[in-house]
Amino acid sequence: MPTSKAFLILVLAVLTPMAATSDTATNLTLHNLCAYPVWPLITPNIGLPAIPDLDDAASRLDGGGEGLVTLAVPSGAWSGRVVARTGCSSSDDYDSSSPSSSSTAAVARCDTGMPPAPVTVAQVSVHGSGGLAEYSVSLVDGFNLPVMVTPHGFEQGRQCPSLGCAVDLDVDCPRDARAPAGGCRAQGQGHFFKERCPDTRTTPTDVEATPQRCIQPGELKIVFCPDSSD
Repeated sequence: MPTSKAFLILVLAVLTPMAATSDTATNLTLHNLCAYPVWPLITPNIGLPAIPDLDDAASRLDGGGEGLVTLAVPSGAWSGRVVARTGCSSSDDYDSSSPSSSSTAAVARCDTGMPPAPVTVAQVSVHGSGGLAEYSVSLVDGFNLPVMVTPHGFEQGRQCPSLGCAVDLDVDCPRDARAPAGGCRAQGQGHFFKERCPDTRTTPTDVEATPQRCIQPGELKIVFCPDSSD
């Protein structure tokens, strides 16, 4: 019995830190380096809570680097997607007294980033098993602006590379793939996208050229229109 009890204590001592570290707090930072404002939209996966933004600080980010916001991701395993809409306008008949009203709901139309317009999608997942964080930039729904995801605050030696696309694909987008209000449609452009931005996902089964296995980053920073020379 003493031997069995000692073994049980040893097992609990090993497992307890693992459980604790899987729920390490993580921040999500959005920074707009585009020359124009963007209207971010953060959408949690089904069944997961929204990221609190009590002051609506992330509803609109000014351009030129002025638009910067950091939000705390809810505790527990969380995943979702982030897009940056452009050229947005508000609805004239928006009812601010409605219980369901929010700054996000007030956006009635955008040139890019809303269906059926092209949109670059950042996908993030944090607080996974053992503190695993996963992230990617998807061009499956097209491209509307360059996006990079960069982890910060992780232990040295972790595989936490910057991933995404810093290239403005709109410049060389084939004529037949150009959207009227800007952006590059995805249909038939998988090879065009992947050749210029290998660290993106261009199909549902695609993966980045650079491997990742990022454990417990303190922050995931999403930059819109990053410097392509970095």
